[in-house]
Amino acid sequence: MTIIRISIIAALLATPVLGQEFSLDALIKAAKAEPPITIYDSTGKIVDMAEAFTAKYGVQATGQKVSANSQLEMLIREAQAGNVQGDVALLTDTPAAIAQLLPTGVLESWVPPDLEATIPTRYRNPLAISTNANVWAYNTGKYPECPVTNIWQLTEPEWKGKVALIDPLTKGTYTDWFNQMATYGDEPLRAAYQAQYGKPLESDQPSAAAAWLAAMGANAPLMADGDDRISEAVGAAGQEAPFMGLLSSAKFRDNADKGYQLGLCAGMDPWPGWTYTKLGLIASGTDSPNAARLFIHYILTEEGIMPQMRDGKMPTSTAIKLPEDEPSGLADHAEALFAYDASSGLDDWDRRQDWQDFWRVHYTR
Repeated sequence: MTIIRISIIAALLATPVLGQEFSLDALIKAAKAEPPITIYDSTGKIVDMAEAFTAKYGVQATGQKVSANSQLEMLIREAQAGNVQGDVALLTDTPAAIAQLLPTGVLESWVPPDLEATIPTRYRNPLAISTNANVWAYNTGKYPECPVTNIWQLTEPEWKGKVALIDPLTKGTYTDWFNQMATYGDEPLRAAYQAQYGKPLESDQPSAAAAWLAAMGANAPLMADGDDRISEAVGAAGQEAPFMGLLSSAKFRDNADKGYQLGLCAGMDPWPGWTYTKLGLIASGTDSPNAARLFIHYILTEEGIMPQMRDGKMPTSTAIKLPEDEPSGLADHAEALFAYDASSGLDDWDRRQDWQDFWRVHYTR
């Protein structure tokens, strides 16, 4: 094991040092005396969330939409230059944060002591503020119920060229999902194969995840660069042969906004979808550490996270429930999702290139 790897693991296992006493009022007072803060997030909702935070506490904050990949580059450059612009990072690339940003001191994780009991242990270090879901969807105008009940059915001739996915070469969360399935999902995937075909899976691939992925790639799925194209391919009304698709639960708002007919494949075996985490981290070199901590506290409350919950983002706080009018209906099926486990985030990071190469080899147009 290299010295670098040892230092990374040590950093992850270290428990954040918290004060003996915590006072929200004292934190607010200290935050008001500091310069304004900027929050990076990959959703445009952060603009309104920062404005609401400012209105509530009188602490000036600006939300800036920045993709996960751009956040990594900007945060590292800012830390190296000693010129922090992003004081808080709401980051969906958990493996990158674990491998690059936390052990090098670019970012730090802080859990509000008064809210710690509401955050499950697996989401505390580093702090995850929400879990985001990608789910299998179908067109409710064409089908009275999801036409696919088992993930292996998507590899069959019936669905050749009729499944839409984000291109795994463009989004790290997808290769992380592949690695997580290989690490934790082998038994459920094999059981699903047995249930579908009445015989055990036999494959020369090293895992059931690799076997499914190879078969999926050979079935010529539609590769998209974003969820909008998938949402249209699956949910647009009036289609004779709509796609099946894997997309963000946030896109179910297209049903109201665009007249789409997206339905959640809630009963798919072994999972109707999978999750990845969004971390809430603070720039170590910020001039406004108390204001940054106050924003982290705010976003762990129902008021703070509500704009993103309406898009199906699930708060890690057990004190907060998804709103009943969340358009995907995910709240009733959240426990069935394949959940991300950050304890193997370093391995997810190390294996990204391997899984991308695997996909290049097995994907057929």
